Amino acid sequence: MSELKEFQKSEYFENRELSWLQFDLRVLGEARDKNNLLFERLKFLSITASNLDEFVMVRVASLKDMVHAGYTKKDIAGLTPQEQLDRIGVGMRQLVETQYSTWNRSLLPLLKKAGIVFIPHHELLTESQAAYADEYFESSVYPVVTPMAVDSSRPFPLVRNKTLNIAALLKKKKGGEGKGTLDFATVQVPAVLPRIVELPRGENGERCVILLEEIIERNMSRLFLNYDIVCAHPYRIMRNADLTIDEDEAEDLLKEIEKQLKKRQWGEVIRLEVEESIDKRLLKILKKEFAVKDEVIFPINGPLDLTFLMKLYGMDGFEELKQKPWKPQPVPEFANDDDIFSNIRKGDIFLHHPYESFDPVVDFVRQAASDPQVLAIKQTLYRVSGHSPIVAALAKAAENGKQVSVLVELKARFDEENNILWAKKLEQAGCHVIYGLLGLKTHCKICLVVRREEDGIRRYVHMATGNYNDSTAKQYTDTGIMTCDEAIGEDASAVFNMLSGYSEPLSWNKLSLAPLWLKNKFVSLIEREIKWVKKGHEGHIIAKMNSLCDPVIIQNLYRASAAGVKIDLIVRGICCLKVGIPGISENISVRSIVGTFLEHSRIFYFENGGNCELYMGSADWMPRNLDRRVELVFPVEVEKNKERALHILKVELEDNVRAHILQPDGSYEKPDKRGKVLVDCQEQFCREAKEAAKALKKKKEDPAAGRVFIPRESPEE
Repeated sequence: MSELKEFQKSEYFENRELSWLQFDLRVLGEARDKNNLLFERLKFLSITASNLDEFVMVRVASLKDMVHAGYTKKDIAGLTPQEQLDRIGVGMRQLVETQYSTWNRSLLPLLKKAGIVFIPHHELLTESQAAYADEYFESSVYPVVTPMAVDSSRPFPLVRNKTLNIAALLKKKKGGEGKGTLDFATVQVPAVLPRIVELPRGENGERCVILLEEIIERNMSRLFLNYDIVCAHPYRIMRNADLTIDEDEAEDLLKEIEKQLKKRQWGEVIRLEVEESIDKRLLKILKKEFAVKDEVIFPINGPLDLTFLMKLYGMDGFEELKQKPWKPQPVPEFANDDDIFSNIRKGDIFLHHPYESFDPVVDFVRQAASDPQVLAIKQTLYRVSGHSPIVAALAKAAENGKQVSVLVELKARFDEENNILWAKKLEQAGCHVIYGLLGLKTHCKICLVVRREEDGIRRYVHMATGNYNDSTAKQYTDTGIMTCDEAIGEDASAVFNMLSGYSEPLSWNKLSLAPLWLKNKFVSLIEREIKWVKKGHEGHIIAKMNSLCDPVIIQNLYRASAAGVKIDLIVRGICCLKVGIPGISENISVRSIVGTFLEHSRIFYFENGGNCELYMGSADWMPRNLDRRVELVFPVEVEKNKERALHILKVELEDNVRAHILQPDGSYEKPDKRGKVLVDCQEQFCREAKEAAKALKKKKEDPAAGRVFIPRESPEE
């Protein structure tokens, strides 16, 4: 579009990967925030480490592949793949340095003050602790661990991705052959054993812990009896985990993905973490064997792989240093003796997890599985839990003779193996399992139940912003709608017919799907706000999502801002849009909320000249969502549900505790709270859910009691 040309300059965009590093820094900021409880800070630090691992294995790996292929095309921010890698390298080192300064200078001393002492090196053990550690090695570690020597008859072994290992230089004991030469050996720290080992208490009664690798290091001589240990140091590698699947050539997608998963263990090493004090001779061997250069070697001042801190979080005791676990509250509309279908027939039901329970979603499938009037269940599954009650219910439904069709997305990154297992289980139960559309990931979240009733066939639909995962539903903020709206039911049937066959509807009633229609839908909604402003009305867009990096959407937002449309964006992670560009983005604000729960819902508000429209769905404003995935966005139509969706957006825009505001220089800052009422949106939604539950209980006891949900302000205000 010619009108977008003036908004296409590379300086108007932030690089996607550098923006992601900014996001991980925001998470790290929560680990550094003294206002957070100590164990919550440990959890946030663990999350930054887990995030960084995935970033390296996927995003950095993808850029490495581009460089190897000689790809030099610049991204929307004007950077080539190599330039991106160079800047990412600097950013990652700064991030890692901040991670370990947070651990060493802040969290370790606070743990000691709280009564937990980390023994940083096995040589610092007391006599009783040393005896305990050696006994633990003898009884629990020695039978499991496998020492791997490297010599002319034993080649360098496969070192698996993300595993923690100990490298050692060995020297033959006196009298042995080859005296004076140094040999290399490696030992994988067994992941089946706890990484944190609690020792006998210290002199002052403090709880003392040591990491498993330190116990192994202390007992290395037991693993190599004829050698003296010259030195031993832990190391860890990251491999390229970005799967390359040729779906056109694959006769069986399930078998092709299983084959590619095995290759992950052999992928190119793109990051090597070593102990900062590692012996130079040892490092030289690792560099050669893994074929890595200095720019991908990270010397670590502390324990490698900080994800172990999540296990420390689960340590017994210290409840006063942890946030009280949140118990999702009942959904008011289901707090009666009616069956789930009767309740949905009363009107569309809005769901807000984890503030409200995920149980109605599980019950929706469970009741459908056993209801004799239900003829068919159709559902998409992207990520499900390890012991999924929904998968069990679908299998039961098939066994009960119902027509069950399930789309299991095998290409859900790092959930491929889990999804393959579920796909096989569902097929064995008699479900019709679909593996998605060629070349596209199916990311939409929808479940359709077809039921025979007195007045004919009725379709019940659940649509959501989050996965059908009862485990993550307690940790991620998501929204959904349950409805038996006839038009949406027709659209839902069309969605599944499109996924299972080649049936593409001529038009849709209410749903919008990617990759064919959704981007144009959003562009037209933005364009409509521009037209309202030109007519003298106020234009306003509020959009909440995980990531924003689609250039066409960003250009249209710039165009709307330049025309006078007010735009408030709530973007948790990547944001390639820049604020404060004169004449371009002065009417745009961006905030990121990082809290106890992972912000995951996607909600879109358009003022529409006073007749506002609200949408929710599975899609972020990213090229992968809008162009390369099957995504679903649905309207929020019932007035009380629109009220709730808008309430969520308004409270998040008022947040001054968990929010980080994007600045014109690309940095993020927390709002100034001086003299202001503190608003923590997640805490407020928890409080409102509790109040609604109390009001519900009171209403049961006294039917004349007030309404169940009371927003802080009316939509008119």
